[in-house]
Amino acid sequence: MNGSTAGGARTTPEATARVALVTGAGSGIGLAVARRLVSDGWTVLLADRDVAAAEAANAAVGGAATASRAVALDVSRRPDWARVVQDVGDREDRLDLLVNNAGITRDRTVEKLTDADWQQVIDVHLTGTWLGCQAFLPLLRASRGAIVNLSSEGRHGSFGQANYSAAKAGVVGLTRTIALEQARHGVRANAVAPGPVDTPMLAAVPDEVVNGWLEQIPLRRLARPAEVAAVVAFLGSGESSYLTGQVIAVDGGSSHP
Repeated sequence: MNGSTAGGARTTPEATARVALVTGAGSGIGLAVARRLVSDGWTVLLADRDVAAAEAANAAVGGAATASRAVALDVSRRPDWARVVQDVGDREDRLDLLVNNAGITRDRTVEKLTDADWQQVIDVHLTGTWLGCQAFLPLLRASRGAIVNLSSEGRHGSFGQANYSAAKAGVVGLTRTIALEQARHGVRANAVAPGPVDTPMLAAVPDEVVNGWLEQIPLRRLARPAEVAAVVAFLGSGESSYLTGQVIAVDGGSSHP
């Protein structure tokens, strides 16, 4: 049964002293995931390339009053991951949940994509997710922990987002492969695939495009970051102990067949 702390945070016995690392935690979905996990009693490492944003996020979610902290991390760089793994090993000596959420967009139609547009998106979304999983597997095996990777409904194809769609489809294949390989070690790996979410990343999308999306969503609204975070928190908890290799669509009912 869930309990609560004096400050109103939800806690469970399994969450006591448990440690999660969330990438792209400075804003958007990552910030919402960090907020939810902190409220559930987790120690959260808020990782972001913009460490000032991560520090502000840590303060905003109440992590500053706990053992939670900000971590500087460019997910596309193997040396950054090696440094963070060493840091976590030295300071927390465990990791129970890795949430690979960091992302960018460089939207253009296929014929207009530059090599840089393509590579930057692949490096952050797909290579960054692979590097993080690979780097933290020893600690996750030790704790019999969980991985939650952020994919997207864009994995089915999205106009002007060939790079993003390819990366997010790749995240699904990567997640399922890790789930198969690591099951014998007690590590679970699942993906969450949101539809359009009301985050700062969406601010650059023209209104007519957003309105077109809304017409295709049965619930007729964008997702709130907290709604995605709730699914991530579930997949990181013992309540989802028999779920691995799955892709959970959080898309207001507009899932592709």
